[in-house]
Amino acid sequence: MSVSEQPGADTAAGPRAEIAAGYAFDGPALDLGALLWDGACHPDAQIRIPLPMLNRHGLVAGATGTGKTKTLQLIAEQLSAHGVPVFLADIKGDVSGISAPGADGEKVRERAAQVGQEWTPTGFPCEFYALGDSGGEGASENAKGGGTGIPVRATVTSFGPVLLSKVLQLNQTQEQSLGLIFHYADSKGLELVDLKDLRAVVAFLVSDTGKAELKGIGGLSTVTAGVILRAITAFEQQGAGSFFGEPEFDTSEFLRTAPDGRGIVSVLELPAVQDKPQLFSTFLMWLLADLYGDLPEVGDLDKPKLVFFFDEAHLLFNGASKAFLESVTQTVRLIRSKGVGVFFVTQTPKDVPGDVLAQLGNRVQHALRAFTPDDAKALKATVRTFPNSAYDLEEVLTGLGTGEAVITVLSEKGAPTPVAATRLRAPESLMGPVPAPDLAAAVRGSLLYGRYAEAVDRESAYEKLTAEQQAAEAEALRAAEEKERAAEEKEAARAPRAGSRPKEEPSLAQQVVGSGLFKSLARSVGTQLGREISRSLFGTARRRR
Repeated sequence: MSVSEQPGADTAAGPRAEIAAGYAFDGPALDLGALLWDGACHPDAQIRIPLPMLNRHGLVAGATGTGKTKTLQLIAEQLSAHGVPVFLADIKGDVSGISAPGADGEKVRERAAQVGQEWTPTGFPCEFYALGDSGGEGASENAKGGGTGIPVRATVTSFGPVLLSKVLQLNQTQEQSLGLIFHYADSKGLELVDLKDLRAVVAFLVSDTGKAELKGIGGLSTVTAGVILRAITAFEQQGAGSFFGEPEFDTSEFLRTAPDGRGIVSVLELPAVQDKPQLFSTFLMWLLADLYGDLPEVGDLDKPKLVFFFDEAHLLFNGASKAFLESVTQTVRLIRSKGVGVFFVTQTPKDVPGDVLAQLGNRVQHALRAFTPDDAKALKATVRTFPNSAYDLEEVLTGLGTGEAVITVLSEKGAPTPVAATRLRAPESLMGPVPAPDLAAAVRGSLLYGRYAEAVDRESAYEKLTAEQQAAEAEALRAAEEKERAAEEKEAARAPRAGSRPKEEPSLAQQVVGSGLFKSLARSVGTQLGREISRSLFGTARRRR
């Protein structure tokens, strides 16, 4: 690889010389390509970017097919060679080739000759990652969302309500309610590790028991809870369930260098989530926000600690809430002081909010097309974002070929360099994907694979709330059983004591004999009979006439 340390020379008079002089830096710099002027390429006028200025952020933009991905690869290679770690998102599945030497060929040699490049096929140290489950053996179809790589997981708690609201497409009211749910879970020690934890807390807070918990800080309506639960369910059906869990990925892994001193290029494989744009763009924002939260303040460095390329950036900002945009803007503004540079990659600068675009000092603008009135409007808006130029930028931007771009960067003094149309260098690594078996072998051979490959499901909010519910149900059942037993004992106490005979009902004869009429008649008959007996015994019987 050829990385210029000395400024290029251009003795020609006029604008071409002025532009070349603007890129003649004294310190270490990355070589981007050679100046284009009057339809010719000038290899003696090298367009470069100072290494210390790469933490001032940047933008790589251009229409589809104009060479944005190869520009990322070119910059990443040179950063790695300077010992700077790099993060790249591989959405199309063709960036993995950065780990292998490039293929020599006529086109590569021709490009190298045009731009004054000493091209040498070179591979660079890489780690390959995937969102959540890597889709290996035993993974469900819904879990196979992140391609082949070391799983990158986050807990729901660390992801936070603002980013989660964005990916769940909640409105402002629902976002505030989600923030209340997170606050309650944190105050009660209910850890939100995965989505089933969040669903359990939401369901609890709208139950009869849970409603009382939020009276002091505002309630959660059943309607809003229903919207959030449905959004979570839809999110899981997209395969997002595996992205949340443990072990949570330590983003400091992105800051490592190889034993030979080169920066490790971390490639996040995302081919399986192309139909879930909000998911991967928001997850990339979580990675960036997590780095910002963990890294110490370092100020300006001789070279960045990490350069983070944020591909398909327009997807991040589509439909974003005010709170989300404020969070992104603050992160981009302040992470520079942590030694991290961020490059947003998108189609036009208007895809990026103005407050964020204002933070991007380095610009690589590939060709734009003006086939429709909207395209023409976007072209004019793009031209206005560049400093004054000796070029007719509208004409230049629509006439650039593949692998050519209009460039302006920050000089070593922090001032914008002159706008320069540039023919870019060819990457020295493979411009395409590595074979799938080689990629899988690289993943399983990583020292990080054993640390993050297997998911862990420990006790968290779901398990705690389930245990409490089961305990409450068991207590209710015990109380019901005790009540039933007490009722049975009370009923038993009313029955005759053991050993006593129950009183028998008298027979019909006994009822007749015991009646008053029968007793009176018996007394009368007995009296008369007694008299007759006495008379016969004592001779006092009446004689019959």
